[in-house]
Amino acid sequence: MADGAAPKRHTLRVTSPQLKELRLLKIAVLHPDDADGRQLTQQLQRIGCQVQVFWPPVQVLPEGIDVAFMAVQPDFINLRFEWAHSEDAPAIIAVVTYENPTIVEAVLEIGAKAVLPSPVRSFGLLSALVVAREAHKESRSLARRLRKVEAKLLGVRQLTEAKAVLMKTHNVSEGQAYDLIREQAMSKRTTMEEIAAAIVNASEILSLGVHKAGQG
Repeated sequence: MADGAAPKRHTLRVTSPQLKELRLLKIAVLHPDDADGRQLTQQLQRIGCQVQVFWPPVQVLPEGIDVAFMAVQPDFINLRFEWAHSEDAPAIIAVVTYENPTIVEAVLEIGAKAVLPSPVRSFGLLSALVVAREAHKESRSLARRLRKVEAKLLGVRQLTEAKAVLMKTHNVSEGQAYDLIREQAMSKRTTMEEIAAAIVNASEILSLGVHKAGQG
């Protein structure tokens, strides 16, 4: 390097598609403005991430945050951060200065997908970011599949109950009750589950009305 020449600014070379998408990430850094906080912010900016810094920890994050690095410190471990438990919560990486049962419990409470130890170094940061992102994606995928399974099971239960209601009120067989529900779904251009839920709800309302009338 020639005397007086400005040092070149090096950026991390990210090659694979999985790593290239890191440059598009919006990241919140919830960390004090100390050596660790500055090192963390600088390294994330070197990767190419869009970084916003907050301290003290905020109760509401800006929309569209993909990853949140959060300093887990004794002064804030008893606070509940609703954004960390929301359906669209970002992947959370805990930054810890030391380990004890209270800190570990706090890391679990916020749902951290990875842990970054202090003092923060460039080594390990990229791995923590990638691992947290992948674990977060898998977790959200499993949650979506679980909701679909629960909805399917609810639909099956309501269909069974709806058939029982029709069999009792219309004196028809189980197959005939099924056909009635299917015909209604086709005519109204909706699902059998929706028709079944409507039948069950109507039956419960009528039963409640009869019960109240009997009490009167």
